[in-house]
Amino acid sequence: MPTSPSSPDIAMNLRRLRSARALTQDALAQRAGLSRAAYRNLEAGRSEPRARTVLQLAAALGVKPPELLRPAPPPPRARFRSRRRLKEREQLLVTVARQLEDYAELERLVDERGPYALGGLQPVVTDPERRPIVAARAVRQALGLTEAEPIRDICGLLEERAGIKVLRLPVATDAFFGLAIADGDGGPAIVVNTWDRISVERWIFTVAHELGHLVLHETDFRSDQVEESADSEREADIFAGHFLMPQALFDSEWEETRGLALYDRVLKVKRIFRVSYRTVLYRLYEKGELEIWARFQAEARRRTGRTLLKTDEPAALQQEAFAWGSPEPRRAREPRELVPDDFVPDRRWRLVRRAIENGLISLGRGAEILGIPLRDMRQVAASWV
Repeated sequence: MPTSPSSPDIAMNLRRLRSARALTQDALAQRAGLSRAAYRNLEAGRSEPRARTVLQLAAALGVKPPELLRPAPPPPRARFRSRRRLKEREQLLVTVARQLEDYAELERLVDERGPYALGGLQPVVTDPERRPIVAARAVRQALGLTEAEPIRDICGLLEERAGIKVLRLPVATDAFFGLAIADGDGGPAIVVNTWDRISVERWIFTVAHELGHLVLHETDFRSDQVEESADSEREADIFAGHFLMPQALFDSEWEETRGLALYDRVLKVKRIFRVSYRTVLYRLYEKGELEIWARFQAEARRRTGRTLLKTDEPAALQQEAFAWGSPEPRRAREPRELVPDDFVPDRRWRLVRRAIENGLISLGRGAEILGIPLRDMRQVAASWV
């Protein structure tokens, strides 16, 4: 017998879960023991699955059957721009909305919901060029950071002090790096594309960039708006640079490296602030070092034997670098790069542990909320001390 929920819900859930696991339609069909044509009809909403098929698909995707049958939540009020139109856009927003629903449920269960600390923070500045810089300083102050304090853990800072959820969402595309969810729609939240072909430095910069949108453009959150505004993006970039690297601290750290060669100076300062080398170079350009890119490039060629492309961080890679058929898919290149362990949003994991240990949710539900297989959840729980 066919299942009772409507095909559109099942189809959307199938597309969302398959995309989140980076599976092709053919690969998922094979895992579930279905023909390619049968699976494609299900995902397109042209047919409804029998109960046995739902069980097979759920097992293949590593979820419980109800996850396939749940109605799709309404899209959150997001600021979701991309360099080009994304066919995955609808699915991404559904995935984010579902994750925020689960996150909110978790907060209610353990009675831990931090207030949003930055709502309405709009510094009045007469010079529009100074606006993102002044805003970055105001946000740091609101979060209890001094101007002499680098940010070691941006995820923990925003989750614990600002009341902003940080979600990792690996999506195999270079068309977007992240998005922000407004306060009140399960947010505020920042979602980062943590695809492994995008550098960790870019992940960190993306969080700061989207934070800039939350603070500077809080009235500009419309999920149906897809085109980027060059002025807004530039403001968010400037905000991010000054939030991560306050001017006085940057000047101090840069001066302390004065005796080193330019290449070593840039990479040391980059590691201190956990940013891209290009973010450091841009700050030097702002200070009047107009030839800094050419000088750094010349030294990089001498040291490494290659030119660091302008498509390296924080700009996007060229589309051909992401071709699945290439023999050696190229990752975003960053000298002396950070690793994924430098970017770990851990609040949701902590709340899941509290809920499981207090008997509020099962291990299976914890695995669903965290988006990991149950076997991995069991291993994590066994390691808790």
